Amino acid sequence: MKNALNTGFNFGLTSGIITTLGLIVGLHGTTNSTMVIIGGIFTIAIADAFSDSLGIHICQESDDKTPREVWVSTASTFITKFLFAMTFVVPVLFFDITTALMVSIVWGVLIISAISFRIAKRKKETVWKVVGEHLVITLLVIVATHFIGDWVAVTFV
Repeated sequence: MKNALNTGFNFGLTSGIITTLGLIVGLHGTTNSTMVIIGGIFTIAIADAFSDSLGIHICQESDDKTPREVWVSTASTFITKFLFAMTFVVPVLFFDITTALMVSIVWGVLIISAISFRIAKRKKETVWKVVGEHLVITLLVIVATHFIGDWVAVTFV
């Protein structure tokens, strides 16, 4: 059961951070609207959490997990993704949009680094390689969504 809980937690955490960061960075490039960005975060927190939890549910079923393991993974994915996505609302509420973007990036990078560190230690792997690999992917998402947001802003004006 611990494995099922861990699967949902790790997947939900990572997806919640990467997806929400991508959304915030992309929307920052297209709008300076706090309302639009908060609406996007709420949408990610609900719709994408349901989507990811269904994806985990189907994946776990296809791996012949017990019904209990399937539902634990499903629920932990949804709850973790929802909660971590919602943490990104806080900086948007309390800071101007550019500062909120920076705070969100730092928050996301810190959480990805912490979970990566924990995984590397548990698996007895080289910490800097695991953390570095995950941070490179995170930074690729940030850079790509930044350019997409800028492109949308000039293309669809």
